[in-house]
Amino acid sequence: MAAAENRTLDGPHGPLVVRVYAPEAPAGPGLVWLHGGGFAAGDLDMPEADWVSKQFANRGITVVSVDYQRAPLPLEWAAALGVEPVAGAHYPVASEEVAFAFAWAAESGLASGPWALGGASAGGNLAAGAALRLVHAGGEVPALAVLAYPTLHAVQEEPDAALRAALDADPEADQFSPAAVRGMYENYLGGSTDGAEIFAVPGSATADDVAGFPPTIMINDEVDELRVSGEAFAASLRGAGVDVHAHTEPGTRHGHLNDPEKPAAAASVDRFATRILTLKRKTT
Repeated sequence: MAAAENRTLDGPHGPLVVRVYAPEAPAGPGLVWLHGGGFAAGDLDMPEADWVSKQFANRGITVVSVDYQRAPLPLEWAAALGVEPVAGAHYPVASEEVAFAFAWAAESGLASGPWALGGASAGGNLAAGAALRLVHAGGEVPALAVLAYPTLHAVQEEPDAALRAALDADPEADQFSPAAVRGMYENYLGGSTDGAEIFAVPGSATADDVAGFPPTIMINDEVDELRVSGEAFAASLRGAGVDVHAHTEPGTRHGHLNDPEKPAAAASVDRFATRILTLKRKTT
């Protein structure tokens, strides 16, 4: 099993905790990984963070899991989770912390190969936004973007008829209507989504904006309205000449990496890891 160690960095907005997963048999590449939680929830111990990171590390990939600052936890979310509301921090705090953590990892010497940057759900947004931020800053850019069922649009299109029918047949999976998604982004931004930066809403980026965006692997959930956002972003990247592989994991609802007992979680990790491990060949 991989060894895990928490480290506290002097981040751009105060102390920033990262959890480093060091493989017993390093294969070369590293991955900076971000859990989801609607920008306002989640932590380093949830399966989407800890279990996923361990699985990557057990395949030889060094992982840095980032405990970025979350947005305020809305009262209704806190009530549903049975926790107290949290004050939190609005954009751009988490986005800037993620870009900082990637730059730190890339210079850390923790991995001998290139570094990928990825995340799940809202973590996928943060990964894509930080990748754009790094592209535009002119520094080191991730060798690969690894996106699991990401949300990338604050104003999300309606699903097509087939997806709408699947959601209607599985009401528990129907969580991310356009109104719910807009509200999630307004909470993250601390205000209106109008005029939001592309680093906060990567799906609004133009072809010129994504020039230099890293090759991307994306896995979307089958019965998940956020699949609309992931597929639209993948199409935009392809249109701008970015190398993109997008896959829909059959039989899944949103957040399947938080359910490691089901085979879809391991299948997705395998698919991601296989692609990440190809990066080691670029160092020879």
